[in-house]
Amino acid sequence: MNRPSKRLPLPQVALFGGAVVATAAVTLFVPGMSRVRAALQDSPKTVIDEAWQIVNREYVDGTFNQTDWQDVRKSLLSKNYTSREQAYAALRSALEKLNDPYTRFMDPKQYEALSNQTSGELSGVGIRLEVNTQTKILTVVEPIENSPALKAGIQSGDQILAIDGKVTKGMTVEDASNLIRGDVGTKVKLEIARQGKDNTTIALTRARIELPTVRYTLKQDDSKRIGYIRLNEFSAHAAEQMRHAIQELSSQKVDGFVLDLRGNPGGLLQASVDISRMWMDKGSIVRTVDRKGNNEEITNNHTALTKLPLVVLVDGNSASSSEILTGALKDNARATVVGSQTFGKALVQSVHSLSDGSGLAVTIAHYYTPKGTDISHKGITPDIKIDLSDEQRQTLASNPKLIGTKADPQYATALATLEKVALSAPASVSAMQQTASQK
Repeated sequence: MNRPSKRLPLPQVALFGGAVVATAAVTLFVPGMSRVRAALQDSPKTVIDEAWQIVNREYVDGTFNQTDWQDVRKSLLSKNYTSREQAYAALRSALEKLNDPYTRFMDPKQYEALSNQTSGELSGVGIRLEVNTQTKILTVVEPIENSPALKAGIQSGDQILAIDGKVTKGMTVEDASNLIRGDVGTKVKLEIARQGKDNTTIALTRARIELPTVRYTLKQDDSKRIGYIRLNEFSAHAAEQMRHAIQELSSQKVDGFVLDLRGNPGGLLQASVDISRMWMDKGSIVRTVDRKGNNEEITNNHTALTKLPLVVLVDGNSASSSEILTGALKDNARATVVGSQTFGKALVQSVHSLSDGSGLAVTIAHYYTPKGTDISHKGITPDIKIDLSDEQRQTLASNPKLIGTKADPQYATALATLEKVALSAPASVSAMQQTASQK
């Protein structure tokens, strides 16, 4: 959520369960700090003071966890730092006093990586990779749509033997990805092996790639047509990808939807709001409260794309923005929630870029579901609770193709739930289909 400011635009707001991620944003300073910043220029203390000022101004707890935050600043700036790494360590130590894992400092590499993740983009050639479990060879899972890799003819199953002449044997997916990524416009050479073909080397020009965070498919379940949508995270492109998925599946005359948020750690708050509005015409989405007690309620705006029956799948790794969307759909009786208890993160962060390319995420608000429920450390209880056994989780993890099939117990329960809804009101379902197709 880009919350308006009386002085300057606030930075992008993000919510993640295990990690806080966001795109680069304007760093704000309170008035009267120019002389201090000038004195600290080109010193590791610059970033320390920038971060301290942001926390001092925005942190959700005005007592700073019963810490004398002014004294913390004096202590930080009284020390001499021989390197940026030493200053970073001191800043991280100071932030620990807040006892908030979501308010945290990121060095430049961490900030760049996490910014790329939430922006939903990266600079590369557009391929998803895995180390094949049988051959142990780096293999293309799939080329991404409209990517240089797809345009060059790279296919699923292609083996990557070398990257810019460096043999990939024993290389991890992460190491290979780091070699393939690079500045837009630069080239990378991949040596490709394909069954029945001679090995070939392909030169690709890196480009800005939009990462798919939404995957969807039409599933035929007996006489019912189910639109299955899996959302991996709430990136900057998630809403437009979700809109496309709903519209495409609606045009195929589905009888209902399954929205899979399992494993989704969250992301941008605005993305969760935009996506909520695609499923609901009216009602509250979420309410946030800052440290001054200011309330802001975000509501739907009569822009729903469909009114067809909906089941939402969640688990213990569905967090933050996932919980906002789930809570909104559940409290407004728009969807049936199936799965395991969600993560339980009810805090909102803003993410700032600092002057040396590092970043700071700071908790700025607490949020509540439409019915006023505080899910912090508790999570959302599904309407139909079904936990997977360790064996079932292992089976799905080792064979991801089973996710979203009848071999997936939580998905199978979602299908049964949709079946009950469709059987109880077949006429209204037909009318809903017509409404969806006319939008």
